[in-house]
Amino acid sequence: MPELSGRLQDGFFALPLKASPMTATSPVVSSTLKIDFVSDVSCPWCVIGLKALEEALDRVGGGVKADIHFQPFELNPNMPAEGQDIGEHLAEKYGSTPEQSQRNREMIRARGQEVGFTFSMDKRGRIYNTFDAHRLLHWAGEQGQGLQQALKEALFKAYFTDGESPGAHEVLVRVAGEAGLDTRRAKDILASVEYADTVREREQFYLQQGIHSVPAVIINDKHLISGGQPAEVFEQALRQIAAAG
Repeated sequence: MPELSGRLQDGFFALPLKASPMTATSPVVSSTLKIDFVSDVSCPWCVIGLKALEEALDRVGGGVKADIHFQPFELNPNMPAEGQDIGEHLAEKYGSTPEQSQRNREMIRARGQEVGFTFSMDKRGRIYNTFDAHRLLHWAGEQGQGLQQALKEALFKAYFTDGESPGAHEVLVRVAGEAGLDTRRAKDILASVEYADTVREREQFYLQQGIHSVPAVIINDKHLISGGQPAEVFEQALRQIAAAG
């Protein structure tokens, strides 16, 4: 899991978390922070990072409000529709042995439990293409406050907890409905190429900015926090950025 650094990463500054006189109970200046959460639906550390970010926002209280936008990133853009066995995929992509993969899965399961999310490792046996899920997420972001995040979290649950394919259109339509979105409209989008160009443009934008792993949390278009960090890391960052105005 990547750590924070103080170096420039192309257009973004990776926020160095230095010792601060601010404590967990220190008041923060009332502020609204723009947060771009760059992630993939099939990324377990993105689930952990989002849950930790949500906890951090609860900790800082009403003084800091977040305007969260979920931005697309595909870990496996060339994945075929039928997907690939997870063990086979990890061995091919990272050279992981079955024993290493099992240890990593157990670590992820434990971290998920810490943040209140259930990773059902016995139900998730394949990696799938997530491009259509990103198309729906982009559409959801245009539909009103909270709907994009509701869809994101519902997709995480469908894949990681229930073991369903985030590339299957019937799953995507049903999950869109569960998130409060118009299922007929979702079905029409999936049957077309709507939002495809926009999603690809957004993906390329973040790649060109140096984002090559997720989650990448970008605050106010300049501060970058990489990886599924603990809530304490996000909390300190939110307080420092809000205090700096």
